[in-house]
Amino acid sequence: MPKDKFLILGANGKIGTGLTKALREIHGQEQVIATDIHLPIDGASHLPFDKLDATDGSKMAYLVEKYRITHIYHLAAILSTKGEINPLNMWDVNMKCFFNVLEAARSFKIKKVFFPSSIAVFGSNTPRLNTPQDTIRTPETVYGMSKVAAENWCSYYFKKYGVDVRSLRYPCIIHKTESTGSTGDFAVDMIKSAVTGAANECFIEAGTRMPLMYVDDAVRATLEIMDTPASKITIRSSYNLSAFSATPGELFEEIKKYYPLFKLIYKPDFRENIARSWPETIDDAAARNDWNWQPHFNLEETVNAMIVFLKKNKIE
Repeated sequence: MPKDKFLILGANGKIGTGLTKALREIHGQEQVIATDIHLPIDGASHLPFDKLDATDGSKMAYLVEKYRITHIYHLAAILSTKGEINPLNMWDVNMKCFFNVLEAARSFKIKKVFFPSSIAVFGSNTPRLNTPQDTIRTPETVYGMSKVAAENWCSYYFKKYGVDVRSLRYPCIIHKTESTGSTGDFAVDMIKSAVTGAANECFIEAGTRMPLMYVDDAVRATLEIMDTPASKITIRSSYNLSAFSATPGELFEEIKKYYPLFKLIYKPDFRENIARSWPETIDDAAARNDWNWQPHFNLEETVNAMIVFLKKNKIE
């Protein structure tokens, strides 16, 4: 029986990098095809790799057929901060990429598709504490608008065509790559500045609480939901997902346990308004009940893991 083949779109990104590595450790290097609009920095370690602009549906379909793909992980997107700079372009790019994925999945009878949603689907009129799975979704960014629309398309393609699309509403991810245009980059930038001995300007106010998650938990959650039997997947829009919530001030105090002389200045900009429109804490009971989701990293463990990683890899 032919082995499963996995196509990763956006493999160079903050989640794609870790997910590609994890899938190759499980299924083998040759079974996981990494793609991105940019060539990978680490060269041979990313092979097999194909350069792909995910807005090119013909090229995507060609790769799906060429490699006999059975699973697609769609992580290619313009994120919240960059999206607000050019909102119409972000909408066009993100929606076109996703429709290309859905159509490839329908046409080639792909076994499973993963789509990353976000807490950006929520807005300031959503309950901000313990935000429910099913609640008001009126986002205040174009990024969030695109995610709400895509969640509905996930449900539509599942009900109409039987495409097994699975999705998670990621909180702000504390990742290991360079800044990606996400509002959650404040946390990554803060930790990196401390490790490199630089002062930091935080674009979120000290007391603004946000749901956060270490990238290793995000990768593990993605693997777990995709490995769950279809009969246990009860939500076909997107699952709430949570690890811990913290403010920039609390993150700063945790970092100072390692770097007491670390200097931080708060200079909030337009991203502060984005953060304030999002929940403070998330109710992810559905994920915990349906596929036994449990985070492994809290604030203290995340800061420690990031510092160890950055020092080991001498990231500047």
